[in-house]
Amino acid sequence: MSSSRHDHPLPPARAHEVSDGVHAYVQPDGSWWINNTGFLVGRRGVVSIDACATERRTRTLREAVARVTDRPITTLVNTHYHGDHTFGNYLFPEATIVGHELARRMILAEGIPDYRAAWSAEVEWGELEAVPPFLTFTDQITLYVDELRCEVRHPGMAAHTTNDVYVWIPERRVLFSGDLVFNGGTPFMLTGSVAGTVEVLDQIRELGAETIVPGHGEPCGPEVIDRVQEYARFVLATAEQGRAAGLTPLEAARETDLGPWAELLDPERIVGNLHRAYAELDGLPRGGQIDVVAAVMDMITYNGGQPLTCLA
Repeated sequence: MSSSRHDHPLPPARAHEVSDGVHAYVQPDGSWWINNTGFLVGRRGVVSIDACATERRTRTLREAVARVTDRPITTLVNTHYHGDHTFGNYLFPEATIVGHELARRMILAEGIPDYRAAWSAEVEWGELEAVPPFLTFTDQITLYVDELRCEVRHPGMAAHTTNDVYVWIPERRVLFSGDLVFNGGTPFMLTGSVAGTVEVLDQIRELGAETIVPGHGEPCGPEVIDRVQEYARFVLATAEQGRAAGLTPLEAARETDLGPWAELLDPERIVGNLHRAYAELDGLPRGGQIDVVAAVMDMITYNGGQPLTCLA
């Protein structure tokens, strides 16, 4: 799938302060494997929220933190297990790595997976090493950056994955959503739950966040929650129609007019999302195991048989 955005270098990543001492680290253009992170600067050290997908991008993140402060990175929070948020964990040897218990299990089970070959071959991943969180929880913990309270919560059900956590800073009305929220990119629920995403976004909305740092895309306001939720409902409706017509997820995707969703980055994710929605309609529990490789191969087929575009 070609696009003019592939013909030009991406803008550089940038750190900017969204609240006093609270920084978003935004990596354009937010497509496959290009995530956002963040960091909070305290008197004694720094809390980083997520790493990056490649060695180069994670080292660049660390350089950005060092330009803001000379204090050490003492804590690294992983919002979920996916490699764009965790492959760079090993480059934080001085930090306590915090994440959901299921995120630890998934990283230990997958390591640095071979399925990276589904994306553009020219990606320079670097010398990666799988390092999971070693301080884990299942529900919620509270982190303090000096006196600033940060609530690190699991939403209680599968959504983007089974092990999503978000970082909510109530005093500042700032939310680091992880991949529960995408801004400008197609939401992806293959390893989580489409129905769960709809419900979790209701929970996210109730927080009353004024500033959201999404897992991918530009920082935004709460209005983006509605758009992600509308897309998830579109996937559910498409799955119901396709399944009733006896279509496979790939066939349903090919016959579906994406309408307003066609403008989002990485539209081929509709296929993976339909694989998950079909499985749920067939009775698979939310977050239950499906054939991810088959779904990815169908996304490649939908993409004209070409590897999925990765500009990381």
